[in-house]
Amino acid sequence: AANLQKHGHSLVVFNRTRAKAEPLLGPCGTFSDSPAKVADQVEILFTMLANPDAVEEVALRANGFLNYLRPNALWIDCSSVNPSFSKKMTAAAAARQIHFIDAPVTGSAQAAVEGKLVFWVGGEDADLETIRSLLLCMGNKIVHVGAHGMGTSLKMVINLLMGNAMAAFAEGMALGEGLGISRKVLFDSLLGMPAVAPFLATKREKIESSNYEPEFPLRWMQKDLHLASVSEYESDVAMPLTNAAKELYRLAMREGHATEDFSAIYDFLTTISQNQKLKGTQ
Repeated sequence: AANLQKHGHSLVVFNRTRAKAEPLLGPCGTFSDSPAKVADQVEILFTMLANPDAVEEVALRANGFLNYLRPNALWIDCSSVNPSFSKKMTAAAAARQIHFIDAPVTGSAQAAVEGKLVFWVGGEDADLETIRSLLLCMGNKIVHVGAHGMGTSLKMVINLLMGNAMAAFAEGMALGEGLGISRKVLFDSLLGMPAVAPFLATKREKIESSNYEPEFPLRWMQKDLHLASVSEYESDVAMPLTNAAKELYRLAMREGHATEDFSAIYDFLTTISQNQKLKGTQ
């Protein structure tokens, strides 16, 4: 949102925690104390929220913005949600003569600051062209995946791959260390190999320092894998690996890793291994 302001756009902002909106307030940003009051002042509205329940709350429940946007206004949801939910929101918007686009993003917190996000878009061509210049204020790549729900669908696939890759890498590292290979040798040998996802190189520093300051919190990864399992059921697709990873991240959450970066799954797995060794010596 700050990058929209840098390009000269004025914003009307709502956040359930006002303090999080403070950096946007000033000459180009005003705060409204409800989604309804935001909707009453804008023709283009962006949302980026934690999960489907949060989106539905601000869109449809008491003071929900869909009941206050003017006909032909455009709503862009950048949240990571499941495709069937995006289609449900498409229908809810259309019933009120509101245009809808799903446009979830990929990219780190630093990429967001630098305006280098990637937008995965589902919706009508004409609606995308209306907001293309706005998206390019915040990102450097736009992929029009297809109809409503398709942007959300591709984002789900991407996060599924990331979650599984991180868990598999952490498990491999835990095994390697258990077999006596040093962590340094494992990192130096594995990173850059075809079998290892390139993004995992960015997690090395976090793992080596045990500093899991979140770029993408573990609880959000678990949420996305849960939503993938919902889509699995809806589309009759088998995903045994993803369901196992989902439960692994859930166990890590119960052990206090929820708000840490999702690479903390390594710490969770190695702690389990160490505890097993201690039990074996008793």
